[in-house]
Amino acid sequence: MAAAPLDGIRVADFTWVWAGPYCTLQLGYMGAEVIRVETRTRLCVTRHMTPMADGKPGPNRSGYFNQYNQNKKSVSINLHSPEGRAVAKRLALASDVVANNFAAGVMDRLGLGYEELRKDKPDIIMITMSGFGETGPLREYVAYGPSQVPLSGLSALTGYRGGPPLHAGFSYGDPNGGIHGAFAVLAALYHRARTGEGQYIDLSQWEASVAMVAEGILEYQMTGREPERNGNRDHWMAPHGLFRCKDMAEKVAGRSIDMWVSIAVPDDEHWRRLAAAIGRPELGTDPRFATLAARKHNEDELEALITQWTSQRYAREAEEALQKAGVAAAIASTNKDLFEDPHLQERNFFVELDHPEVGVRRHTGPPWRMTRTPSGVKRPAPLLGQDTDEVLARVLGYSPEEIAKLHEVGALK
Repeated sequence: MAAAPLDGIRVADFTWVWAGPYCTLQLGYMGAEVIRVETRTRLCVTRHMTPMADGKPGPNRSGYFNQYNQNKKSVSINLHSPEGRAVAKRLALASDVVANNFAAGVMDRLGLGYEELRKDKPDIIMITMSGFGETGPLREYVAYGPSQVPLSGLSALTGYRGGPPLHAGFSYGDPNGGIHGAFAVLAALYHRARTGEGQYIDLSQWEASVAMVAEGILEYQMTGREPERNGNRDHWMAPHGLFRCKDMAEKVAGRSIDMWVSIAVPDDEHWRRLAAAIGRPELGTDPRFATLAARKHNEDELEALITQWTSQRYAREAEEALQKAGVAAAIASTNKDLFEDPHLQERNFFVELDHPEVGVRRHTGPPWRMTRTPSGVKRPAPLLGQDTDEVLARVLGYSPEEIAKLHEVGALK
């Protein structure tokens, strides 16, 4: 079998929470040996996060942690001890890439900064994915995904007309920063392969988020106005949005689940198709709706008419009828829909591996398939410190006696 794209690359992973581990997850998907540095003195918060397998708490049972740490190894090192920091430095110098998402200056204070490491390993690559970057007045601030959403301007663009800014539904800044970080590491590895040079990557999670929602900045720059929040409506399409359907036929955990269908009509021809599909072909030429300008002017009435039709149908029925007519429509998927989706099943998007504590569980895998250099999930997320002794012996060359001594003095906890 051909080697994975990053086969032979080792990553010393000092990241935690979500943004950093999401970056190294991508590198692990591509075949890198990712060794995550953890400590029992301060567990990663995601090891405490629900959902917990079978509802039982424990540092190895978090579905959240186990999703974003597939393919990785775990070593437990006490970075508060000088002996532990020496082990961590040895691991960093035995690696091609050192990754962290601490605030600016933390790695330097641990004796693991780029300038220190490059003295002994000039071609080392280090990435720091801090909230605000290594320079600037906010450099020492920490950041979490929920704060990145409003700071990036995304909340200012999200919400209903006349209403307040809204959260985007999840911590967008974390995985977005992680993906940008993985891309930057790949570019640095490519540069090193061509030149032999390592380098330092200073990534700002805030800037990565702002770059994804630049339209608000552009509108203010060009017009001096703030974009108006407009719910699910679009400036160039009408109808465009989510329309209420009948509740899911079966209840989930004893609760009714509301269902919706997404509809996007880009032009007048597609509007006529939609009108015919809902049994109201006369609306296709009705002066109130026949043109985009007319539909936008009468958008409240337009959406009410469509909701009359969708609310009498299950979301999947509405989706199928509209798609058959050539209208862009899709259900607003629940997690149950995704879990059971036949398309995702056929593409083997989900992976099921036997975790040593929680057994076989289903997680999402990489969203790409490579024909020449296979990549994917080879092992489940590690138990806390599961690989400590193995990594110290195989990668770092410690003897059994030296490892026992490090355990004895509290360097490996």
